[in-house]
Amino acid sequence: MVSPKAVIGICAGVSATIFLGYCIYFDKQRHNDPDFKRKLREKRRAKREASNCKKNSTVFPDMKDHEAVQKFFLQEIQLGEELLAAGDLENGVDHLGNAVAVCGQPNDLLQVLQQTLQPSVFHLLIQRLPCVAPRLMKGKTGGLQEDDVE
Repeated sequence: MVSPKAVIGICAGVSATIFLGYCIYFDKQRHNDPDFKRKLREKRRAKREASNCKKNSTVFPDMKDHEAVQKFFLQEIQLGEELLAAGDLENGVDHLGNAVAVCGQPNDLLQVLQQTLQPSVFHLLIQRLPCVAPRLMKGKTGGLQEDDVE
């Protein structure tokens, strides 16, 4: 006669074997799917882009209010420089990117930053700039107004 512990052990072994076979079978089916690699690349690219463009809670000023934009610009430059001096590169670069986004002459500002920042920090800033423009556009309320079209 077989003991109850042996029966439970055999049942657990058989169940584990069936589950493992199930996992292997469906993993093989998934890998044989013609769209698997394309979907995997798309998912990884989207994840990489999402991590590069992390969410930022910066509230951009109304771009039509020149004083508010100028105040925001100076505040972001100062905060970015302070954070970089303190060693917080990520947040410092984010604030400098915000300043570049609202700047009236971004090319001139980028030239100055290129001369004053370390090359690695400037490269990080250039990588972050594409992430700032969508946040700036979300900050605007509404869409184009009749006044905006000339």
